[in-house]
Amino acid sequence: METGTGSVLIFSASAIILLILISMAVLGVFRELSSTEDPGTSDILPEFTSTKSIDEGTVCMDKQVQPESSHRLSPAAGPRWELVWSDEFNGHCLDPDKWTPEDWAAEKNNELQYYTAANAEVQDGQLILTSRKEPFGGRRYTSGAVHTRGNFSFLYGKAEMRAKLPAGQGVFPAFWMMTDKEETWLPEIDIMEMLGHRSDEIWMVSHWLTEENELTSASQTFTGTDFSKDYHVFSLEWTPESLVWRIDGEERFKVTSPIPHEPMYLYLNTAIGGNWPGSPDETTRFPVTFEIDYVHVYQIAQ
Repeated sequence: METGTGSVLIFSASAIILLILISMAVLGVFRELSSTEDPGTSDILPEFTSTKSIDEGTVCMDKQVQPESSHRLSPAAGPRWELVWSDEFNGHCLDPDKWTPEDWAAEKNNELQYYTAANAEVQDGQLILTSRKEPFGGRRYTSGAVHTRGNFSFLYGKAEMRAKLPAGQGVFPAFWMMTDKEETWLPEIDIMEMLGHRSDEIWMVSHWLTEENELTSASQTFTGTDFSKDYHVFSLEWTPESLVWRIDGEERFKVTSPIPHEPMYLYLNTAIGGNWPGSPDETTRFPVTFEIDYVHVYQIAQ
C-alpha cells in the first residue's frame, strides 16, 4: 500500500507539472499572437501626401485641398452664380488635376517666346507666369502658359480671375477660353487681353467663324487705371442669350450674337512679341510677371 500510494503521489505531481508546462506554452503562444499587428492595417504606412514637387513647375505631387471660398455665391443682384470650380493656388506647385503647363515654341502670330513649365510656378498663394529674356529652344524669350484642356471645361457660366498684369513693350498677357476641338480653335472668347505698352487699356473680344468660314470678331476696350500696379477682377458671364464682360464688377462690354453653345476650357498666358503687340525694345524690363490670385468658375444656381 505504501509503495502504491507513493506511485500515485509521484504520478499526480508529474501530471501537475506537465499541466503547468502546457499552460505556460499556450500562454506564450497567445502573447505572441496578441503582439502581432494586423498586416491589413498598422503594418501599412498611412497615406502620405508630398509637400514637394519632383520637378518644380513640371510634376506636382500635391493633392491640394482648397479652402471654402468666400466667393461661393455672388451677390443677390442678378443671377445667383454658384461656385463649381476654382483654384486659389494655395499649394506648393501647379495642380496637375486642374492645369497643364505648355511646353512648346509658340507658332502663332509671329510670337517670340518659348513656353516652359518652369515659367509657371505657384508661390505665396498665387500662380506666377514669368516672362524672361533668355535663349531657349531657338527662341530669345521664355514665358508661361497654362490651360485646363482635358481637365475641365464648361458650358455657360461665369469665369473670373483676380490678377495683377505684366507691362512693357511687347508683353501680351491674356485670360481666354476656347473649344476643345482639333480642327479649329474657334470660337474663342478673350476675357482679358492687354498690350503691355498700354497698361491702362483692357481688350475684351469674341472671335468666331461665319457660315462662309470667315474669321469675324466683336471687341471693346476699356481704359482705366494702370492694371500692372495692383490686382483687378476680370470676368465673363456666359449665358445662352449673351456674353457680358466685367472689370472689378462693372459691366464693360456685352454681345448678344453670336453666342457659343459648346463647352470651353480656360487658358492663361503671357505672349512676347508678335503681330499685334510688336517686339520688346530697350524700354522693356525683364523679367515680368503675370500674378494670378485665383481663378473661379460659377454656374447659375438651380
